[in-house]
Amino acid sequence: MSVFDLTDVVAVTRGLVDIDSTTGREGEAVLWLATLLSGAGYDVVEQIVEGNRRNIYAAVGKADVVMSTHLDCVPPFFPSRIQGDNLFGRGSCDAKGAAASQVAAAEMLRREGISNVGLLFVVGEERGSDGAKLAQQLASGSKYLINGEPTDNRLGIATRGVLRINLIAKGRAAHSSYPELGDSAIDKLVDALVALRAIELPSDPLLGRTHYSVGVLKGGVAPNVISADAEAELCFRTVADVPGLRKALTALTPLVEVDEVLEVPPVTMPSVSGFDTATFPYTTDIPFLSRWGTPLLYGPGSIHVAHTDHEHVAIGDLQRAVEDYTRLARHLLAQ
Repeated sequence: MSVFDLTDVVAVTRGLVDIDSTTGREGEAVLWLATLLSGAGYDVVEQIVEGNRRNIYAAVGKADVVMSTHLDCVPPFFPSRIQGDNLFGRGSCDAKGAAASQVAAAEMLRREGISNVGLLFVVGEERGSDGAKLAQQLASGSKYLINGEPTDNRLGIATRGVLRINLIAKGRAAHSSYPELGDSAIDKLVDALVALRAIELPSDPLLGRTHYSVGVLKGGVAPNVISADAEAELCFRTVADVPGLRKALTALTPLVEVDEVLEVPPVTMPSVSGFDTATFPYTTDIPFLSRWGTPLLYGPGSIHVAHTDHEHVAIGDLQRAVEDYTRLARHLLAQ
């Protein structure tokens, strides 16, 4: 039997937070949680993603409702501490607090005799969702998926998508005292970025207007050399009509090549009576877990402190999340 009480959401959250599971280093946290669940009597399936990086699926029978989140975190790692009514530590709200709340909720339901609720924990969400994509192979007929991300204990009814692109400019190097002998790639890239500001981007009544950020700029080799190469990495937070966005970006192709890196589609989800709802500008694993049933989104903690050096979650929000996950599961099972 486990030395942890699975319903002790604070202890389980701290146990997970105190293990460094920044993306690529999830193995120890996965093993810890798999051991905890199997020791409590759950049937645990481990799915190798890469090396000791594994997804885990835990259940005590056929699950009609599955609660899921990710076990990886962004760097840098820092361990847990309790200060006042808050639990600090990397992953406390994104998303190990959700994982611990789901474990506690599943265990409470099992003790009530409700055994058709499963748990799916994946790796790699913060860097491309490689765990979720592979976890599709584990799906076994569940009807609903409750995904855990920081939603301030509200039910997410829509999330934006992502379209990551690189704008690549090519020029011709020359001595900067003779600029007419060269062709500046940086000038082309700057002109393309200015032109992008004038492009009308798609909008949606629920999620608002598509927006973007220029995250990385690269170009040139020296201040006295006309640049032969330049590149910008952009991240669009999409709301609808991604094909329309792609078409709009073709206006830049006389200046730059548009190289698509990653797409995650926007998602809409059902509401449930009695739960506050909200839309969120971030993406989740949900688009890559389509075989697990109709998705819902809920979790403790605020996205505003996720990925920061003061990441934390209120202990009261963890406890409320346990209650809400059990309430959601009961509601879905009754459908």
